[in-house]
Amino acid sequence: MDLGLEGKTALVCASSRGLGFACAEALAREGVDIVLNGRDQGRLDEAAEELRARSHVTVIAVCGDVTTKEGRSALLLACPAPDILVNNNAGPDPQDFMRIEDEPGVRSSRPI
Repeated sequence: MDLGLEGKTALVCASSRGLGFACAEALAREGVDIVLNGRDQGRLDEAAEELRARSHVTVIAVCGDVTTKEGRSALLLACPAPDILVNNNAGPDPQDFMRIEDEPGVRSSRPI
């Protein structure tokens, strides 16, 4: 299916693996140039090479933590006007649902 995205540019945060990489890969299949992001340079480079091998789009890898001002600045320097933004980031550490707190030190009062 042609989604009409060919030639666009996507900035995909936290995209060196997992759901972020899957989003970048799907967009690349549609002809979207990709700006990958991750905190681990080695893993990021591997992801970028894998994406380049699977597609014919431009892939730029930007190492940085999107939760920091420096990380966001590096991403926007590499891609100042993305057509598509996938604002992905790592979630909380896996844990028992009943132990999740609304605020630190305050147990959730949400009904099950």
